[in-house]
Amino acid sequence: MKIVAAYLLSVLGGKTSPTAEDVKNIFSSVGIDADDNKIESFLTEVKGKDITELIATGREKLASVPSGGGVAVGGSAAPVRSAGGAPAAEEKKEEKVEEKEESDDDMGFSLFD
Repeated sequence: MKIVAAYLLSVLGGKTSPTAEDVKNIFSSVGIDADDNKIESFLTEVKGKDITELIATGREKLASVPSGGGVAVGGSAAPVRSAGGAPAAEEKKEEKVEEKEESDDDMGFSLFD
């Protein structure tokens, strides 16, 4: 991830095709040791490719990664089954919250008197 970030910083800095030396310079400016093999491997993967196309492809792939909390699309979870295999009893209690009507004479005075 550090290599990708340094590469993108170099692109933002105006380099259309950053080299390993550019990435290493960014690393050294913040005190990070560079792994030459990983940098070279990354640069061979992105060599000749447009950065905007790479980002767009990455977004498409990332969109398919599930990141929810396990809730079904419809908003309801699957019924929980007990150890015997029978569905657990669903208890749904809807509590009605009654709204109190505010009186005009709160504590004996009003803002508009």
